[in-house]
Amino acid sequence: MKKNNEKVTFKSNPVTLLGNEIHVGDTAPDFTVLGNALNPIKLSDYKDKTVILSIFPSLDTPVCATQNRTFNKEAADLSENIVILGISVDLPFAQSRFCGAEGIDKVTTASDYRDLDFSMKYGFLIEELRLLARGTVVIDKNGIVQYVEYVKEVTNEPNYMAAIEVAKKIVK
Repeated sequence: MKKNNEKVTFKSNPVTLLGNEIHVGDTAPDFTVLGNALNPIKLSDYKDKTVILSIFPSLDTPVCATQNRTFNKEAADLSENIVILGISVDLPFAQSRFCGAEGIDKVTTASDYRDLDFSMKYGFLIEELRLLARGTVVIDKNGIVQYVEYVKEVTNEPNYMAAIEVAKKIVK
């Protein structure tokens, strides 16, 4: 199990990220997470689409809720060839409840709680908390990573517009 100790803090305390760190230019590993109806969702389900992965610790925190609201709002102006997939280790039931209460209808939330398949393949699992670090990954329609952000302080918001601008630029 690979450990990455140098990038991320949580409330100013260093944390250890487990898994394989992803980089621009990498072929995006396929992964399986669970949708709100406990259905499997795979990255490969979105082949021929540009995918923005919005990664966050828990919808039960204000910053994570803001992250999902912001991406949902921005998604309204994006091409139908861009998909936003929000991933955390929240249970699918909690994700469904949050999306219903908040009117989140353009971001597909998915849970990595069961197998940690996404988090280990992309290096987002915080060892000390068993939560995901915050970040974004943009993958083009050919499955190549075009943008990666591991937010340095987990309690801060990601750079939404950087990810969105990359996605807009590469979608065809």
